[in-house]
Amino acid sequence: MEVGSEKTSSTTKLSIRHGVFKEETDIALKAPLYVDAMLPKKVEHAKAERATWGRRLEFVLASVGYAVGLGNVWRFPYLCYRSGGGAFLIPYFLMLFLCGIPLLFMEFAIGQYTRLGPVHALAKICPLFKGVGIATVVISFVLCTYYNVLMSWALYYFFNSFRANLPWQSCNNTWNAVGNCSSGFPGNATHLQSASQQYFDHRLLEITNGIEEAGGLRWELFGILILAWVIVYLCIFKGVKSTGKVVYFTATFPYFILFALLINNVQLPGAKNGMRYFLKPNWSKLLEVQVWVNAAAQVFNSIGIGFGSMISMASYNKFNNNILRDTLIVSLANSATSILAGFVIFSAIGYMAHIHNLPVDNIATDGPGLVFVVYPEVFSTMPLPQLWAPLFFFMLLCLGLDSQFAMVEVAVTSIIDGFGHKVLRVLKRQELIVLAVCIMGFLLGIPHITKGGIYVFQLMDHYTAVVSLMFLSFFEVIAVCWVFGLRRMTIMIKRMLGKAPNIYFRSCWMIFSPVLVLCILISSIVQYTPARYGKSYTYPVWAEVVGWGISLVSIVWIPLGALQEICRNKGSLLQRIKTAVTPTIELDPVNHLPEEQREDIPESVSLFIITPL
Repeated sequence: MEVGSEKTSSTTKLSIRHGVFKEETDIALKAPLYVDAMLPKKVEHAKAERATWGRRLEFVLASVGYAVGLGNVWRFPYLCYRSGGGAFLIPYFLMLFLCGIPLLFMEFAIGQYTRLGPVHALAKICPLFKGVGIATVVISFVLCTYYNVLMSWALYYFFNSFRANLPWQSCNNTWNAVGNCSSGFPGNATHLQSASQQYFDHRLLEITNGIEEAGGLRWELFGILILAWVIVYLCIFKGVKSTGKVVYFTATFPYFILFALLINNVQLPGAKNGMRYFLKPNWSKLLEVQVWVNAAAQVFNSIGIGFGSMISMASYNKFNNNILRDTLIVSLANSATSILAGFVIFSAIGYMAHIHNLPVDNIATDGPGLVFVVYPEVFSTMPLPQLWAPLFFFMLLCLGLDSQFAMVEVAVTSIIDGFGHKVLRVLKRQELIVLAVCIMGFLLGIPHITKGGIYVFQLMDHYTAVVSLMFLSFFEVIAVCWVFGLRRMTIMIKRMLGKAPNIYFRSCWMIFSPVLVLCILISSIVQYTPARYGKSYTYPVWAEVVGWGISLVSIVWIPLGALQEICRNKGSLLQRIKTAVTPTIELDPVNHLPEEQREDIPESVSLFIITPL
């Protein structure tokens, strides 16, 4: 039953908190069962000054651009292939509909209703878990410091794609180790490396033997990293006003390239065999727990649940924007893009397997190696390589930039929401706040562009995007779905969309999403494996300790925030905890009530905070 469908009179007890004034008031409303809170004028004024997206399409494109990133190109296709091919789509879509879509809708609702970034929005939803909001900002900022390094790699390949002969095409270069260089894929000859692999290792990275050997800066990458951050700054320095215009290109252009590559690839010999390997179902894989964990992890990582970016972007929406429609568009477009990218990638891999007379297993790989080693090798054998290579790496740049915009915007939004007036007194303009965040991100990214930086990159990625994310997602889901509660979520969405969420969303929020996230977290802990680079390099113990320290940088805010909230409250421990789980979110009933019902509300009451339901 939808909230508000009853027409009988109801009485709701509210606790008024405005300054030091507090008393219990009974208000009889001839309205629906729920009662929202009247916002003080200063809050309305503050919200009115918040920037909004110029058009609804801008928000949709920005959200799709954030969700559709490099992981759709290099992780999903390989994960699908290794986890049962077409059979993997069953757990993937099951996790998408039980976790991905409901939790994305939840984050959109929180951001749009509160019109705040994740820190302050989650603090209002559940003060006890306000540390979750801080943790999401920390993990997003840490991620953006090394994610832009990938953009610098894409720019490096892009600039070098215009040469008459692609530099990774042969073994006749100064960086090649001629004795173990192969102009194609070496197959089972483990002592050989492909020319594209040596270009990646010895030209781009100038890789050292391990993380303990920093080896000095790669000055070319240093300059390109500056360029990458300049591009990011110029695209977001005006906030959503500038980002909303940029995403018209960056979110749509990759699709033109993906379709163009697909049309070109399917005409190549062996392409059909590669696509068959991609989707060939292996039903026995469905009995493996890890396959289901992989499906859930892919949904969370791809859509961006737990990073705070979706909450931040939705906070710039108009109050009555149809976020349900946007949720379906973003989530389904993300999944469709992953499958499209799978056909593009594996058609090319099938072509390479045909040329070198190798099984697909010997060529298929995941991570940066797929787009910076395998695909460059593909271009070197294609017709018109100087056309396809620049287009491909420019596509990677667009895919990465959209995700980078959102992660940087999380930090900027949180700073402005929490310290806006204080910071603006020093920096004067919001553009300087964005500049300060970009400079800090650039400085923290420098260790990744040393000659041993790839080891730092892999370590950060493992402990940030794998370990930390599951913890944050679990506590966010618990805070919203169980502590804040289904009834309050229904009130919020009813207020914005005019109708309550259906039984599908209510069931997922109450049962399926929290339970599945808990199972994923437990499975991740039980099946934990240390970080590795490639097939052979294992990190020393001290590096693993550093990795766990990186995880704790974000996770530690959750217990610290809970402890601080309990200590600041008054009364016994039980009373303090009860107060800490009581939401302080403001709801406004006046605007949606009939005119005659508004008269029942005293004018002297300016703010209502709902007591625990």
